[in-house]
Amino acid sequence: MNIRPRINRWTAARRELLFGDSMLSSLVQPHFVVAGENVDQPIEGMPGIHQQSVDVLLQTVAEDLAHGLSAVMLFGVVASEHKDAHASHAHAPSSHLHRAVLELKAVHGDDLVVMTDVCLCTATDHGHCGLVHEGDIVNDASVDVLVNIARSHAEAGADYVCASDMMDGRVSAIRTAFEAAGLTSTGILSYSVKYASSFYGPFRHAAQSSPEFGDRATHQMDIRSGYEEAVLEANLDETEGADILMVKPGLPYLDVLRKVADSVVRPVAVYNVSGEYAMVMNATSDEASRERMVVEVLTAFKRAGADVVVSYHAREAARKRWVK
Repeated sequence: MNIRPRINRWTAARRELLFGDSMLSSLVQPHFVVAGENVDQPIEGMPGIHQQSVDVLLQTVAEDLAHGLSAVMLFGVVASEHKDAHASHAHAPSSHLHRAVLELKAVHGDDLVVMTDVCLCTATDHGHCGLVHEGDIVNDASVDVLVNIARSHAEAGADYVCASDMMDGRVSAIRTAFEAAGLTSTGILSYSVKYASSFYGPFRHAAQSSPEFGDRATHQMDIRSGYEEAVLEANLDETEGADILMVKPGLPYLDVLRKVADSVVRPVAVYNVSGEYAMVMNATSDEASRERMVVEVLTAFKRAGADVVVSYHAREAARKRWVK
């Protein structure tokens, strides 16, 4: 398998994200991108986080960048009329997510690290992370579609494609496809250790990705599984060519984050997920109290071994100078 350490060194912004010595430099702000114009819709259960059309997103990201926040993770929200059983819209070059990548890179170039979510759940009519056959989520056929999505994002200019699906072998397949297409500067952030958690509820509403039937227990990790499985998953993705390894969720799995960070050589990310965000935002209306809570949470992630922290708190923390 081709492993290219230069990918993480490709731009100054990537180097600062992964190797910078400040809390601010390690933060990534997630965004939910929708079709249309002038859309800035608050998301139920996630105070301060909105679904935004590309034009509004461009303004938001520019303001964040001015406050030192130089990395984003984009989730494309697909309208119901564009969903189908094969997630076709997820790799359509004309989609609003692809347009967002193109326009953000056109404006900000290498000053901004653009990450994109690669999964099927937002674009399938059944809401699952893979293709479904006779009620079962099938692995290898799903990987073929994931490769198409990842390649389309890379061709649009994404710095990192973020495989969040938990299908076996998808990192290797994406890396092989990138090599064949000459996309040798695009990184892969793998959700290596992703649990079937109860903390994802607000996100599924925001991304319109709730499954129509069943659950995701056959591919996301069991919350009862031990450190050995987490390390196995991380090591497999590292061997397959992942450039960054993700642990998700964050707060209930700080111990797992530490174990994974101690077991791999590639950079490690953590996702401070929507349910964790909502707990903090709903805990107090006092800004000073919220600041202390956010700083404590982010510090815990760094102490547990995270090089990169994906958090909905990133914007407020940057703009209000809670972290430096």
